[in-house]
Order: sequence, then structure tokens, then C-alpha cells
Amino acid sequence: MITNELFESAVAITREAGATIMGFYQGAFEVQEKSPSNPVTDADFAADQLLRTKLMALLPEAGWLSEETVDSPERLEKEYIWIVDPLDGTKEFVYGIPEFSVSVALVQNGLPILGIIYNPVTEELFTAQKGGGLYVNGQKQTASSRTKLEGAQVEASRSERKRGEFEPFEELVNLLTMGSIAYKLARTAAGLADATWSRGPKHEWDICAGVILVEEAGGRCVDLDNATFTFNKSFPKVNGIIADNGHLHDEVITTLAPHRHTARVDKKK
Repeated sequence: MITNELFESAVAITREAGATIMGFYQGAFEVQEKSPSNPVTDADFAADQLLRTKLMALLPEAGWLSEETVDSPERLEKEYIWIVDPLDGTKEFVYGIPEFSVSVALVQNGLPILGIIYNPVTEELFTAQKGGGLYVNGQKQTASSRTKLEGAQVEASRSERKRGEFEPFEELVNLLTMGSIAYKLARTAAGLADATWSRGPKHEWDICAGVILVEEAGGRCVDLDNATFTFNKSFPKVNGIIADNGHLHDEVITTLAPHRHTARVDKKK
């Protein structure tokens, strides 16, 4: 059960992490490469430290899973777990593109019950609690009402477009390149896009908050096999993600199905 105090505190902490990131965004920061084309910066680590310290103080019995914290199997035994990406869209952050976000989710027994996604540049704050709907900067919002996929606005990753992963769909939909997957999910939830998908592996922290935002807005969020998500697994990766406004769901699934074999897969399990 989420209390109003816990919710409001989690929102304030997420905003504070965003302010920390902005301190680096407007100044100097060091960039390292975790792996090819996978940068990490001082801002990622600073935001992670703040979020972990303050969110764990809110709910000490919870587990913790974050992109920038060494994983621990202890989390698997917890009823509650914070699943966090302190800076989703680090490449956009590094290049000064304002399409990154802080993503915070609270999961209970595998299912998200709270989601917060915050873009500190645009100051867009997307929040949802289980059964409570989606709010953007305090105003209730829903997913778009579009019922035809042809001509729909679909948001796509820069790197995935460069790899040609969206070429089969370019004549069907109106593609808009957008950064952070968490931010794309939040924008789809809020009706700023009709759908988004990624046909490559995603970590739980990339998508967890976005999943509850989309679902609370009336949309659908599934993996590439049209299966719903559960979180806090020992191997915290999923085989891609499809998010839409709900009305387009069957058509999106049908459209993507013939291309399932071309999806990127993660060999490490």
C-alpha cells in the first residue's frame, strides 16, 4: 500500500535527482565507456547515489535494482523493490539533446505499483500509482484515441533507426526519433505519441516505470511475444518492448509479428 506521504516523497526525490543531473548538464562532467556505445557519466553516478540513499530511507524493507549499482541477489527475496534508472538516455545527455529522464518504479511482488519519469530539462513529470491513472505535472492524462496504425506517430530510438530496425515500418507510420526509452514510454502514455517499440533487449530499469504509466493511461505494454511483464527477476532483462494507446494494440502486434525473427537477442542468460 502506497501512502500519499511515500508517493509525494518519491516524487520530490526524483525531482532532486533531476536537479543533480542538471548541475552536470550545464557544466563539466566526465564520460566513461561501460561498453561500446554505452557511456556513463558523473551525473549517472551522482543521481544514483542520491536516489538510493533517499528512496531506501523511505522504505527500508525494499530491495534495490539500478543500472548504476552492483546487483545483489538479496533483492529476489523482497516483497517490495525500487527499480531505478538514474539517467536514462545518457547518450542524449552527453550530446546535449534534451531527451533523457530519471526513471523510478516501486514494484510489489513482481508488479509495478508506482512509476515516476522526469525529464529535468523540459520539467515534464509523469506519475502513476496502481489504479490511480496517469498524471503529467499534476494533470490527469490518458493515452491517445487513435484507432488506425497507418499514419500514427511512433517514436523510435536513434540507434535503432541507424541500424535499420524501423525501415520495414517507415511507409506505414509517422516515425519520430526520440531519446530515452523511459521518456518514449512516458510520452506514449500521455498521448504525445501513439506507440513506441524497441525490438532489442531491455533491462528492467529501462522500462519498469514506463510500463505502469502506459497501463494507467489506458494503453498496453508487452514484450515482443505479446506477454505482460513481471519484474525483479534473477536475469533482469526482457526481449524488447511494445507500448501503444490500447486501441492500436492488435494492429501493432500483427504488424510486428512477421519481423520477430529479425529482433536483436541477448545471448547472455
